[in-house]
Amino acid sequence: MKEHFRVSRRGSWRGRVTGRAPGRLALVGALCLAAMVSACATLGRSVFKEPVVDFRELRLNGLGLTGGSLDVVLSVYNPNSFKLDATSFTYNLLMDSVPIANGALERQFVVQRGDSSVVTIPVNFTYAGIGRAGQELLRSGIVNYRVKGDMTVATPLGSFTRPYNQTGRFSPLGGSSRP
Repeated sequence: MKEHFRVSRRGSWRGRVTGRAPGRLALVGALCLAAMVSACATLGRSVFKEPVVDFRELRLNGLGLTGGSLDVVLSVYNPNSFKLDATSFTYNLLMDSVPIANGALERQFVVQRGDSSVVTIPVNFTYAGIGRAGQELLRSGIVNYRVKGDMTVATPLGSFTRPYNQTGRFSPLGGSSRP
């Protein structure tokens, strides 16, 4: 690589660079751009406040000879000063540590700034599938449950994925409660 420089009368450098320098200039530019993007992502993470997923209720829709259906109702609160577009919402429902249902909510939803949205997850189950938890439910009428998963939201600061995890007790006659 050859560099040709000369000093002007005002003392500033003027010249041209030949050889491999334009490639180095592009590399330096790419590194600066990567550093700026990384800094923006770090700033976004520090400004972003995690949404709060809270259990509201477990609604029994029906029981049959082999199983039933219920709705897990959650409230999602947005503490941020901008709306959140939920692009992915996964769930895993356990009763007395027994996996009952899991999956992803098929519809997207929006939580406005400083507001809450109700999310309803429909679940079908069989008594054979819930095993020990089903036996406890039939014996005592009450069963412990846990609903957990991940929520991905799109924001003006980027996309963020955060876990949630809620527990409580369920009775088909009395509804649900949290400890």
